[in-house]
Amino acid sequence: MKTKEIRDLKPEEIESKLADKRQELMNLRFQQVTGQLTDTSQLRLVRRDIARLETILAESKASAVEGEA
Repeated sequence: MKTKEIRDLKPEEIESKLADKRQELMNLRFQQVTGQLTDTSQLRLVRRDIARLETILAESKASAVEGEA
């Protein structure tokens, strides 16, 4: 996912995508352990997507708190 696409989402949608990506990462890890994963670069891409989602979610929560003060 691109950063711009994530910023257009609501916080609830970001949390939903984050849960999906974490599930995908777990599945990829199982595939790697069992020897079924051939493209190991997917692990890195999913981890980066998770980081992007978490960062933008934290930014949106911080701006919401800042806006209340």
